[in-house]
Amino acid sequence: MSQINHRRVLLLSAYDAASHRYWHQQLRLQFPNWNWTLLSLKDRYFAWRMGGNALSFKAAYDRQLSEAYDLVVATSMTDLTSLRSWYPHLSQVPNLLYFHENQFAYPVNHRQQGLLEMQLRSVLSACSADRLAFNSHYNRDTFLAGLRQMLNSMPDGTPDDLPEQLAARSVVLPVPLTEDCQPLTNKNQKNELHIIWNHRWEHDKGPEVLLALLQHCQQHPKASTFRFHLLGQSFKKVPHAMQQILDQHAAQLEQTGRLTDRSDYLATLQQADVGISTAYHDFQGLALQEAVACGCVPLAPDRLVYPEWYPEDCRYPSCPDNPQEEARHMFHKLLELPTQSIDLSALKWRALHQDYLQWLS
Repeated sequence: MSQINHRRVLLLSAYDAASHRYWHQQLRLQFPNWNWTLLSLKDRYFAWRMGGNALSFKAAYDRQLSEAYDLVVATSMTDLTSLRSWYPHLSQVPNLLYFHENQFAYPVNHRQQGLLEMQLRSVLSACSADRLAFNSHYNRDTFLAGLRQMLNSMPDGTPDDLPEQLAARSVVLPVPLTEDCQPLTNKNQKNELHIIWNHRWEHDKGPEVLLALLQHCQQHPKASTFRFHLLGQSFKKVPHAMQQILDQHAAQLEQTGRLTDRSDYLATLQQADVGISTAYHDFQGLALQEAVACGCVPLAPDRLVYPEWYPEDCRYPSCPDNPQEEARHMFHKLLELPTQSIDLSALKWRALHQDYLQWLS
């Protein structure tokens, strides 16, 4: 179907984290002839957002939700079931649900009170939607496997074929990379190895492994030329391991903190040599993909989504309960990484535009 001028689309982002904004901003730019109405809730108070976002949407956007639309696109944290019951006209048009992540494959932490309820709510929203999209095969597979495990643990009254039903109306659509993510034709020659770690400064991104890596590098002469750039987003509460890095390893750090100017951020990626991840939670790994698209060689753990994107020689053995052992594997991989970066052109908008149009149509 070709683009329809002035098509009215309601876009709901219930927990509007940075990667979610990145996605819907580009989505709207790709289809500029459509009439988009974006309703979003701030990415804070996680448990409350997951449980009460329908109430928050209704309180803040009752007028907009009451208007007529041709299509509803929502992120998977959205309580689509409740919104459709309160605004029945929304259920009369196609409802699409996009999964940036799923609550079946997330490292458990103190903020996850009521995890089963969060999982169930996302399942009900998936059942309400007409079509689903996941940002990776890993995301879809862990969602469906987690759903199957949850259903098997329930006492009665569960539809045995629900995972198959949802799989049949789902597709895999990665968050596309923007065209400004590209390598330099002539990178500055230097005698140092510049390493990018560009992830959120939170527990699920493995700061303990990063700390262990810096400690390991500090003790080896071969790592004397390693320079680290820690560019991720930080929050009011900094993980203890990240604070230790700042306090004890400043000599190894080239720069720290999020670069808010995108041109500065991309220029730093383009001049770096290696992009690394230590994450325990990544359903696509967009930050590392941006670094790789800008010319960095990737180094990621052999877990989560990473085997989907990167070859074996760019992955180190996964030892999630032993940060020191993971750091040792990382260090040896850094010494023998291939010099050629990975081609991620298949993740650019020009490659995925038609697939998105088909899903939206």
